[in-house]
Amino acid sequence: MNTEEKTQVTMVEGTGGKYRWIAMTALFLAIGTILRLVSPSVAGVSPNWTIAMYCLVMILVRPAIPQAIGIGLVAGAIGVVSSKSIFPYANLLSEVLGAVVCAALVRSGIRFQLGKFNLQPAVLGLLTTLASGMTFVTATKLALELPMQMYLYGMIPVVLTVAAINTVITQMLYFPAHKIFAQKGEE
Repeated sequence: MNTEEKTQVTMVEGTGGKYRWIAMTALFLAIGTILRLVSPSVAGVSPNWTIAMYCLVMILVRPAIPQAIGIGLVAGAIGVVSSKSIFPYANLLSEVLGAVVCAALVRSGIRFQLGKFNLQPAVLGLLTTLASGMTFVTATKLALELPMQMYLYGMIPVVLTVAAINTVITQMLYFPAHKIFAQKGEE
């Protein structure tokens, strides 16, 4: 006598389930980590792929602020182990702040467009990288008691350069990511 109940799973095309954001976050952060590890530095500067990737996640899944804090903590922990910095622990603070800034901007509903062209990825990549990067270099300066000249003329220019690079990268990666991962019914 077979007493097993049969379970029916119904898949609705284009939804992905309640925890889709977790899977997407894990995928994008893994890609960002790999790219961060293999990207060469040019004059000590390389893109912050982690920030670009979690910006894309924020745009695609629109997480709540507590979820963004979790994303930032994971990104920060990844940054601690994959950073080329002299003070990698600053990633724990800077990535949380960057993720919260990004999520808050996404959830604010502010549109960044040039005509019909969506500039939200570029603007979020720029602002998030600036928030995270400035937090990172300021925490590093304070923790290691670095001279102000090093902070002003060595660290801040790197943040500005990485922010410019991330602006372009986030915008370029948005269109294929949106095409692959956006839910049906989105614009």
